[in-house]
Amino acid sequence: MFARRFQSDFLESRCSSCHPHLFILGLILAYFLSSHVQAFNGQRMCRSKNETSKYQHCRLHPGIGSIADGVHDLDCFGRIKNRGMIECVWKPGNHTSEKIYTLLLIQKKKKEFCNITESSIIIKVFEGLNMTVTVFENGESEKCTKAVFSGSWSSLLRCDPPYEVSFRRRLGNLHVNVSWQQTVVKHFSVRYKVLGSLLWTEPPVQSHNKKGCTVENLNSSVFYTVQIQCVTTERCSQCPWSETYTVPSELTAQPAIVHLEDSDITERTGSRLLSLHWKFPATESYDGYYVTIAKASGEDPCERMNTTRPEIRLILSFSSYRLNISAWNNASISPAVSHTIPQREDGLEEGKLNVTVHSDTSLTVYWKDDLIKTYVCFSAEWMRKRHHRASMSFYQKAYNWRTLSSLQEPLEPYKRYSLMLHTRPNKDTCNIKYINRSESTYGTTQFYSIQGSPVSAPNISICNMTRNSVVLQWSSIPEDDIRGFLLGYMIHYTEYHHRETYRERNITVDPQSDTCELGDLEGGTAYQVQISGFTQAGAGVRSTACIFKTKMHQGYSHYLNGYIIPIAVVAAVLFFTSIMIKRAKVILWPSIPNPLNSNAMQKIAKLELLDSLKHLNIEESTDSLQIVEKEALVPPNTLASVLVLLHEEEEEEEGHSPEMTWVQSDIEEHPAGDIEPDHTTDNFRSPPCAFSSDYTTMEMFQQQMPQGSPANPETDPQDTYGGQHWTTLDN
Repeated sequence: MFARRFQSDFLESRCSSCHPHLFILGLILAYFLSSHVQAFNGQRMCRSKNETSKYQHCRLHPGIGSIADGVHDLDCFGRIKNRGMIECVWKPGNHTSEKIYTLLLIQKKKKEFCNITESSIIIKVFEGLNMTVTVFENGESEKCTKAVFSGSWSSLLRCDPPYEVSFRRRLGNLHVNVSWQQTVVKHFSVRYKVLGSLLWTEPPVQSHNKKGCTVENLNSSVFYTVQIQCVTTERCSQCPWSETYTVPSELTAQPAIVHLEDSDITERTGSRLLSLHWKFPATESYDGYYVTIAKASGEDPCERMNTTRPEIRLILSFSSYRLNISAWNNASISPAVSHTIPQREDGLEEGKLNVTVHSDTSLTVYWKDDLIKTYVCFSAEWMRKRHHRASMSFYQKAYNWRTLSSLQEPLEPYKRYSLMLHTRPNKDTCNIKYINRSESTYGTTQFYSIQGSPVSAPNISICNMTRNSVVLQWSSIPEDDIRGFLLGYMIHYTEYHHRETYRERNITVDPQSDTCELGDLEGGTAYQVQISGFTQAGAGVRSTACIFKTKMHQGYSHYLNGYIIPIAVVAAVLFFTSIMIKRAKVILWPSIPNPLNSNAMQKIAKLELLDSLKHLNIEESTDSLQIVEKEALVPPNTLASVLVLLHEEEEEEEGHSPEMTWVQSDIEEHPAGDIEPDHTTDNFRSPPCAFSSDYTTMEMFQQQMPQGSPANPETDPQDTYGGQHWTTLDN
């Protein structure tokens, strides 16, 4: 009212002598005062006239919270930051679309009326006095309704619900984190219920501070509804419940990587394209995925990317990275699946880097190409196998080398290190701001701070041994035992022959080899073999001695071959020579008939032979079959006839080699000592004798035949087996 009167008086004044800028200043001041007062009065002017009689017919709305027609749910409250001001809000009735409200404020005997069209207003009150606020709806209408509220300013101080709320679920617990606009809030309460349920859990869970509260023993797979309010104090006499928050179920499953592809990028040397796919159970309620990637060396940053699809593509250098993937919703983050992307060394040209070590905390990296024309930011990364990586980024635009000093960890002697050099395109800073598309790998190399000789040796095995050679096979030396760059293997072997030790001989082979053939060895000779690796620092320890002996000549056949072949040649010559002599004899000598070849002579000889066999005493011998005459020797003419007969049989069976024929006969001893054969075989033969010609006489046969042995009257018991006597004919 004061502002409006001031503005009216100012506008009605007429002063032609006033300066224009004073007039403008007055308008601004009037507008400020008017807007300031209107802001505290709901943009409506309040007046102190007593118009209570005009609203006596308005009926009081029955109770707060009713859904009947008429204004209802009138509520007034103040805030600690706006001292002496209260805000009143209410809900309109439903019986008419056009609503005009009149607010009546009574403190002691002072009454103020305000006409408004909104359902809220901010008014100024006296802090130490009780007040009554009445809101009339359509006061001039016959269906006028009203709502009444009473209280004091100190009892109406309200602390609003938190303006920021976050939830985290883990292992059956719900963690609630809040932020308040009012600094006077010290604690707050949380009430919850299962989504769709009508009843809240009682009593609410109260926090131990104003920032966080934990609700325990929840079902991880259930959705919950949550509300939050502050705990009332003298400075927060009113603490309304916040809006309703829906908290989804807890994510307990872990994503599973199903495909990981590491491929080259043609247009970007030293970079690779990493395509990653994973899956997550459809039963879990998630909003997206977090993909966290960082360098294995620990260099910042640790980049976190958000995606709604279970796949991602990254362009990375050849360095090693750590990757974590987890699903998330507004209340939970699933357990992460971790994966290490290994360092890649293939696809880079060798010999582009070189390292010189000055001390255990200083080294210099040299590179081949003139990189400073394109890059000024670099990063060197080195590590021992299966150990932590170290890195150092640097700025270089003058030389193709860089000395790195004051290393975080000293270099260890006799240990192999690998070093990578990365180039970074961003020139504003050499520390990368993000991982994806941040750098490319120029080259890689290996180095030792100090080299030593190997402290272990390979294990030797022998295979494919012959008379003059042997093949050696050995295992590689463990990398930690080499203590330097392996330049090759040295094979030491010594020959032992007739108790004399010959000079040791050595053979050097490539470091990639694992087999070697030793040749020019002597057969049947013992050898001792050892093997050792050598580096720039010298040869290492030798392996355990391996002793072996080469093979002799391939069995006795090797030696007999030298004799059998000449003998066979001589025998063949003699055989063909005898045939040629026999053919020559037939041609050159006359053919004189032999009287012994007549049929009469042959029959007489057979009869005499049979008669003589009756008087023979057969005696068994292990070495020969002897025919012993019992009473008298066979007459010479009879023996000659037998020999002639045998000789004829030989001629008839020409081409058969003579052989010894065993004759078995059943013998029956008589009391008189005579031996009578049961039967006589016609197959009884005697080896043929060689004659000088076919033309002979009986006297010549008798002269050539040996004299018979005297009869042995007694039989040797060793010559008898099973009652049978075996007899041999000696030529």
